[in-house]
Amino acid sequence: MVAEVSANHGGSLDRAIEMIRTAKACGADVVKFQVYTPDSLTIDVDNRYFRVDHPKWGGQTLYELYSKAHTPFEWLPRLKDVCDETGIAFLCTAFDKRGVDLLEELGVGAHKIASFELVDLSLVAYAAGTGKPLILSTGMSTLAEIQDAVDAAKASGAEQITLLKCISSYPAQPSEMNLATIPHMAALFGCPVGLSDHSLGIAAAVAAVSLGARMVEKHFVLSRTIESADNFFSIEPGELEELVQSVRIAE
Repeated sequence: MVAEVSANHGGSLDRAIEMIRTAKACGADVVKFQVYTPDSLTIDVDNRYFRVDHPKWGGQTLYELYSKAHTPFEWLPRLKDVCDETGIAFLCTAFDKRGVDLLEELGVGAHKIASFELVDLSLVAYAAGTGKPLILSTGMSTLAEIQDAVDAAKASGAEQITLLKCISSYPAQPSEMNLATIPHMAALFGCPVGLSDHSLGIAAAVAAVSLGARMVEKHFVLSRTIESADNFFSIEPGELEELVQSVRIAE
């Protein structure tokens, strides 16, 4: 059970620390952050190709969005220390090799590659080369692209690979989820498969466990009234606790 903070700290280190402790209290096994800068994801250009077309995120450029949503690099040692003190695993998605290096310096137990970076095979290989377990999200990917990523990871030394079924819509609609692909992916790639869930509520995640999902990743926020880039599709602590309990029953 992975509680995803993402941008929901809203630029506050104190809030990020509170979210770690809340995730633990709700029964999550892992709390996850993302490590990037706006410059590692996009360029500072204002034209129609770099303006966001989304009901929540629209009216700004990608650079502006990522400037608001990123987790400052200087926070990472403190966040890792709080996770260790709290007794919850620290996981962080790296979007470039620099991010992988920073996480290695912190002594992370695993690496995560986001859906948007799955086709960056040099990054997949670099993370796999650490020898740590590797988690690959697959939103937007074809079967061939997933196979390329798995092959690149294995060729670089990865022995433990988990794939996450994912729909890269925010929020994802239940009709889009197609959870039957979870057992299909597990059989096809010979890897444990989980769910990175961007849908509203907890139903999809519980259903995924009944279809064999071994990991569930879900965005959460202390309160949806707190302004952040991801608050509108995130669950609150009471829902996170209910999700954990429901997943354990389904399991």
